[in-house]
This record gives sequence, structure tokens and C-alpha cells, in this order.
Amino acid sequence: MVDNDNDIVMDGQDTHPATIDVSATSNGITKTEPNGHDQSAPANDEKEEKLDDEKDPFIYPARLKRRGLLPTGCCYDDRMKLHANADFGPNPHHPEDPSRIEHIMRIFKKEGLVFTGDDEDLKKVIRTDPRRYMWRIPARHATKEEICIVHHPEHFRWVEDLSRKPTSELRRLSTIMDQGRDSLYVGSMTFEAALISAGGAIETCKSVVVGNVKNAFAVIRPPGHHAEFDAPMGFCLFNNVPIAAKICQTEYPEICRKILILDWDVHHGNGIQNMFYDDPNILYISLHVYMNGSFYPGKPDNPMTPDGSIENCGAGPGLGKNVNIGWHDQGMGDGEYMAAFQKIVMPIAHEFDPDLVIISAGFDAADGDELGACFVSPACYAHMTHMLMSLANGKVAVCLEGGYNLAAISKSALAVARTLMGEPPPKMDLPKINKEAARVLAKVQAYQAPYWECMRPGIVDVQEMQSQGGQRLHDVVRSAQRFNLSEKFGMFPLYIQRDVLFKSFENQVLVTRNASEARKLLVVIHDPPELHAQPDPLDNSLQPHDSWIKEQTDSIPQYIQWAINRKIGVIDINIPQYITHPEDTESLAPKVDERTQQAQIQELMCYIWDNYLQLYDNVDDIFLMGVGNAYLGVKLLLINRDVKSRISGVVNFVNGNLRPVKSDVDTDLSSWYKDNSRVYVSADHACWADADLSRKVMKRRFGSVIRSNVSGLGRMMNEHFKDVQDWMVDRMVPEEEKLGDEMVEDA
Repeated sequence: MVDNDNDIVMDGQDTHPATIDVSATSNGITKTEPNGHDQSAPANDEKEEKLDDEKDPFIYPARLKRRGLLPTGCCYDDRMKLHANADFGPNPHHPEDPSRIEHIMRIFKKEGLVFTGDDEDLKKVIRTDPRRYMWRIPARHATKEEICIVHHPEHFRWVEDLSRKPTSELRRLSTIMDQGRDSLYVGSMTFEAALISAGGAIETCKSVVVGNVKNAFAVIRPPGHHAEFDAPMGFCLFNNVPIAAKICQTEYPEICRKILILDWDVHHGNGIQNMFYDDPNILYISLHVYMNGSFYPGKPDNPMTPDGSIENCGAGPGLGKNVNIGWHDQGMGDGEYMAAFQKIVMPIAHEFDPDLVIISAGFDAADGDELGACFVSPACYAHMTHMLMSLANGKVAVCLEGGYNLAAISKSALAVARTLMGEPPPKMDLPKINKEAARVLAKVQAYQAPYWECMRPGIVDVQEMQSQGGQRLHDVVRSAQRFNLSEKFGMFPLYIQRDVLFKSFENQVLVTRNASEARKLLVVIHDPPELHAQPDPLDNSLQPHDSWIKEQTDSIPQYIQWAINRKIGVIDINIPQYITHPEDTESLAPKVDERTQQAQIQELMCYIWDNYLQLYDNVDDIFLMGVGNAYLGVKLLLINRDVKSRISGVVNFVNGNLRPVKSDVDTDLSSWYKDNSRVYVSADHACWADADLSRKVMKRRFGSVIRSNVSGLGRMMNEHFKDVQDWMVDRMVPEEEKLGDEMVEDA
């Protein structure tokens, strides 16, 4: 292959630069030959004599190592570009483009990371600063025995047979396999390129293990981490990293027993996971987009095969040696990845204490990659690499996996290479971490806590707690609220019969004893209280003395007292953020999405209306009061039940989302809501900062909106207590009018 942009390995007899062969089985200066091969000089060669250890002791890695001068290695071979789509030749319209590796090497050359001079220049570099450039690690063909250390022989034969198939058959296979989970194309030189890619990974890792280089970067393709034991998958033929890892363990058992494989490709490395799922000496950590199994490679056809979910932690002796950090969505960036490294990756990696670190370096989570749609910057890749270099005495081998935007993959690889060579990572301004991503990390910690000491602080064994009669705090808090309301106002739980009566639902609805006989009812719908705690700075433990319950709705009791004084019945509805199911064993409740929360609130409000409120024939006035986010319950009741004739008024206190009330069925609902409501909105609400938005919220579907002169739910309820009382009283049917109506009915 001719590569005019990269003179490290390019054709032509007189243009080859001298390079240094630092493979595990060779030392010394070599000359790059046509088609990417290196020809090492024999031991008695004249050049070797001129650079023997007496005249130039810097030439041998052992001597360099003693002086702390080991360089970074780089493995590359043009022949890996021969794997191309049979339909399109060397430049396929396919994400896994042969030019991916060419662009990386081009930027390495442009930025001065690789040596491009002649023999004399090379000698000067060796004598003065041998770490100035990356030293070349020659790629080679992996043998069948090496590949079959992790792959089935039939799989090897399948890939080998590709080189003997006609173009028409290769096109047919590519068309078939480029669909579904296989996602693969093949060509006549696919086998050749796959052998060199695997061989390059082997030589790169071996060179790092034996100490010929301090670390290394293998710029190889086709990638490998999706390839299974017996099948290709996801652009991958042979799984390069597992092959190299097992070879290093086999050939160097004394110095390479435990290996960490860190996979930051945006797709889960299903092949690596499955090959080492029960291996206690291979720790596999993957950061990837999971999206509940909908993101590639998705859920496997066999439900017994583990996928990239965070609960898949390994099996048998390998339990705990599989760590999946599966993001809930695309769009993750520097904040999420750095948090994952600081909270999960590095603590577990240090506790594992590997002898070698291999990075499955896919750059498709990089900012600019369309397939990954994430936003990891080159600086972040540099920082992650730098942290991993603190492990295994700095023995880090980087093996290229995915990454399909040529600019993004080049810049990201450059940042990693510079860090490997000793350049400090650039300064970063980290954005705030996505809240749902933070929950993912907390769940990963909870799942890994049984296997890693560093993951245990702050993690609760829910099953053990339940078996010992423990209660979730939000259940205890509501029980305390029930006790207080019972003591003060004689309130008791309203029986709620649902398909399944969940424990957390038992005390959510409380009523005064006169509710069923009262002529007037006040229905209050509010949020649960907030919990605040100050952990101990030494052991991160929580003490009751340092924990508080903040009632956002601490003014509700005065409204209840006022109602009781006027012989108004009260129904108090607490809308929990999460309903505990008996089978819940996770220490972290899943975040309830808007749709699910609406369904729960709607079911509760409609149940109360159908089974209680509409059956109270003696009630003349029903007032609804919504406080906080829970005022969504008011909207859902108005939309889903025809209640206008029974409701005398609606009062809402809002410091969050303003919710319109409108119905396609009842076209008069918005007008009725405007005429029969008072919606107090916090003084610091965002709607007041924008004139257009302020005019919008004044429309009828938002109700009769009033800007409060204070902020905070409790302060608003106190500030407008008298206004609300007067407004409700004015809307109540006078007692004499009711008595007159009753006399007419009796007559």
C-alpha cells in the first residue's frame, strides 16, 4: 500500500526512515521495508557494531529502563487498511473506514510524535532524548493458535475462508451481515488485515509487559471488542484485546497475572465481557451507552447471555470482575466520564491492583462522532489516560477500537498519545454531571459493593434490612405525619383499594372524622417533605441528630385548623415521589419519569373521586388546594372527571412547573378554571423574568394567576392565608340558602 501522508511505513526503496524495533523479541535499529515489514540487522552487522552497548548504552531497553528513559511505543501497519467493503473498494461509504488509522498516524506525524529522519538523525535522538518520539512496535500476523486461545477454531476458519471467496459472494455476505446485530462488511483481504490487527495488539501488549517500552498505542483495525467466541459482530472479526491479554498471561505468568481491561468505547464490549465473565484475573470495566438495552449491541438473542446492564457483575470465580457503567442515554460528556472514573473506575482498579492495563480505546463517545452522540473532549481522554497510568507501574497498552468521525478520532488519539509520552493533561472546566447519570453511578456502586471494599461506604443492603424488619425512611416520615395529624386533628387513613396495596400507599390519604358528614370539604394535595442530612466528615455516617425533615408545606396545619373550626371536612393527600413495592430490593429508588408519575397521581385522584367525593351527596362545597409539584393532581382530576358542578373553587401554590388545564372533550374547562381558581406563583419563578412568558401564563388555561410577593411554598401559604380564607368563604353557599333548598326538597 502506498501512503504518501505517512512515511513511517510506506512503499519505496529509498524513502524509509530508520525506526527502532522494540517488540518483545527484538532490540535495536531496524529499517522499514516495503509493505510495512521490518528487517532487523543481524547481531554482527556493521551498524550494530557501531552502536554496541559500550559505545552507545542507550540503545537497549534494559539500559534505558535503568535510566528512566523508556519511550512510548506505537504499532501501525498499512496492510490493515486492506480490509475494505467488497462493494466500494479501499474507500467504502461505511463508518469503519480504512482511513481511520491513516488519519491517526497522519496527525501523529504532523504533531511530531513519530520519528521521520534517517539513521544518523536517529542515533542522535537515541543519545540525547530517546523519549522524544514514539518507538515503533512492528505488527505481525497472529497465529491460529494465538487467536484460538479465545476463539473457536471454526470461527477462525470462517474468517480465513473469506480470502478464498469470490467478490460476488463477499458482496452477498456483506449485504446480509450489515444488518441487525452482526453489522459487518467483509472483503478478500479481511482475513489478512484481521491477523495483523490481532498480531499488532499482541506485540504491543507484550512490549509493555516485558518493559521494552513504558507504554504503547496500537493503531489497529479492524476493531475487536464486539467479536464473540464463535462469531464476528459489530465491525469486529477477531477480539484483539482478549487475545493479547491471554497471550501475556500465558507467556509471562510471573509478571502479568492480573489484567485490567478498560473499555471506553461508546458501545458495550459484549465480546470481551463474555470471554472473561467468570475469570477472576481479568477485570473488565466498560463505560458505554446502554439506554435500557436499546443501544447497540442491545440485548442478546439468548436471554441467558448477559448484556451491558449494570447488574451483570460476573459469574462464579469472576463475580465482581465485570463492571458495567451503562449510561441511561446518549449525550454524556466530560462531567459524567470524569465522575465515573473518580467514583467507580479508579477506586476499583486500585483495589484490584493489576499488573497490566489495556485500554479498549474506542473514540466514538468523542464530541463530533455522530454514531455515539456524546461529548467527551480530547482533554477528558487525556485525563482518563493519565489516571490509568497510575496503575500497574505505568504499564498501559492502548488498543484502538471504534470511533468514526475522522477529525474526532484523530484529535482524541493525539491527546491520549501525548499523555502516554509524559505530557501533562490540559486543564479542564468540568460541567455539572447529569442527574440521571449520577444515579447510574450510585447504582453501579450499590451493585459492586458486595465485591469491592471501596464501593461499600454509604451502601445499604436492602434485602438484609427488609429481613430484619427495617423500614424505608419515607414510610417512617409519613407515619409520623399521620401520628401528628391524628393527635392534633383526629385524622385517620382513608382506605385505598388498588390492584396491589403497596405498603407506601397506606398512609398517603388522611381524613378528618367529620369528612363524610360535613357540608363542605377541603381537599389538600401536596408534596412529601424534604430530607436533609450532614454526613460525618470522617466516616461518612449519618446520625439522627444531624438529619432534618423540611416540610415544604409546613403551613398546611393552619389551613386544616381553620377548616375544622368552620366544620369543614379535610382530606389530606400526600403525593410520594416513589411508591415502594414489596419486591423492591434496590438501595436507590428509580427516578420516576413524568409520564409514570402522572399515571400514579391520576389513578389516585380518580379513585378518591369515584369512591368517596362524588358519593358525598350532602356536600355542598368542595375546594381543591394543590401545593408544589403535587398540584398536578388538581389538573388530572379536572381533565379526567366531570367535576365542575361539584367544585366550588381551586387554590394552587406553585414554585415549579405551571400546568395548563384544558380538555379536547370539555371546551369550557379552561374558562371555568380561569373563573374559579387562584394560582399563586412564587415571586422568583422564571415566568416573571420573560415578558412574553408572563403574558402567556395569564391566559385562561393557566387559571387566575397571581404573582406572590414572596418565594417558597411555606412562605406563600402564610402570606396569602387570609386572602385564601376570604376567597373560599365568599364562594361558599350561604347556610340559609341551603336550608331553604332542603325545605323545598322535603315538601
